[in-house]
Amino acid sequence: MRPVLLLAALLVSAWASAETLVVLNKAEASASLIDLASGRERARLPTGVGPHEAATAPDGRRVLVSNYGAADPGSSLTLLDVAAAKVLKTIDLLPHTRPHGLEWVDARRAAVTAEGSRSLLIVDVEAGAVLRVIPTEQELSHMVVLTPDHSVAFVANIGSGSVTAVDLEKGERRRSIPTGAGAEGLAISNDGSSVYVTNRVADSVTVLDTTSLEIVRTGSSASFPIRARLTRDGRRLLVSNARSGDVAVFDAATLQEEARIPMVATPVATEGRIFGGQFGESPVPVGILVHPDGKRAFVANTNADLITVLDLERNAVAGRLYAGKEPDGMAYAPVAPDGP
Repeated sequence: MRPVLLLAALLVSAWASAETLVVLNKAEASASLIDLASGRERARLPTGVGPHEAATAPDGRRVLVSNYGAADPGSSLTLLDVAAAKVLKTIDLLPHTRPHGLEWVDARRAAVTAEGSRSLLIVDVEAGAVLRVIPTEQELSHMVVLTPDHSVAFVANIGSGSVTAVDLEKGERRRSIPTGAGAEGLAISNDGSSVYVTNRVADSVTVLDTTSLEIVRTGSSASFPIRARLTRDGRRLLVSNARSGDVAVFDAATLQEEARIPMVATPVATEGRIFGGQFGESPVPVGILVHPDGKRAFVANTNADLITVLDLERNAVAGRLYAGKEPDGMAYAPVAPDGP
């Protein structure tokens, strides 16, 4: 076992034994199931080409994966059974292409962005069918978050530099709000009052009031802020900066930067990856997932082929985990995969 992997295993061994980190490997069309009790990869399951984002179902056992594609647009979702370590089904979304962000609306339905259709799709996962298509009328509709009551969705549109509010009960677009060039990452406050948006080209973070749909605050985050996650208590905002190769920690109320956590990793390769070598020696941190205990976070370093474990109490790197090639989207499941 690699020393850093052993370190990560020791750090997570105190957590509950039945826990799995699902890591999507974009360049391998696969999902790694990492047992957090041991830090070991217990299984690697096939997905569609270019799996980008993952979301855990309310049952805690199933994980839905968006297959974005590579040179050719993807047009499907993969449903995984984590406990059984198997693929349950593939859902065809055609004519809708480039699915990306996804969130479960309830135990049966999921909201999925489709860049190719400039839309938000409501998908019946059980039936494997698209129930509703809600146009955003914006370019590159990428990530999505839902209010706590799942009545409203917010979609980040990279190409339009905006966020679209969607009324899920009426199935219609409410309004698109310009936030900054390259609007991409999203996080929503625990009470649903605020949405945080990372604008990767503008190097900024914007806070939207979810009722008035007005911008209430904007702060800086260099460089190339790409994902956002709030800590469990909602007091701090974690932002992965792909170009500068770190995670910024902000006070969620004021957007004052409290810390920068370098990933301390070196790229293993750049060829055939989404961002290639445009960020130089950065390991290109993208996906972020906060553990339910609120003490740890996981950051996928897409050009270094590793997951950095962060200690959120010390704002420091605590260890590393390994999945496959070009890890990015992640999901947490409170079950352990079958197998050795």
